[in-house]
Amino acid sequence: MPVTLPMDVSQTEPPTTFSPPQQALWWLKKGALVLGPEWEKAHGICQASEGEAAHDWVHGLCHLIENDPGNAAYWFRRAGRPNSTNDIAALWQEIAESI
Repeated sequence: MPVTLPMDVSQTEPPTTFSPPQQALWWLKKGALVLGPEWEKAHGICQASEGEAAHDWVHGLCHLIENDPGNAAYWFRRAGRPNSTNDIAALWQEIAESI
């Protein structure tokens, strides 16, 4: 199911219709794209399905937010999505529109 943007993060949990990578994006947006408990939830979702391209792409975004560009680059390569920006909000938008 495509995500309607902008994503509504006013609820306490992501919509049950969202795929796990979409739920991870939801948690990142809910946490204002910074480290915190929402980032932890998103990161956990990504770690649960390492090796799946969409999860790995969001995992790379998690590590950009964490300010770990080397680790982020690793996950972007695994996802087959080399990253050309450090603009976290723009990258979040790109991923959300694509998965």
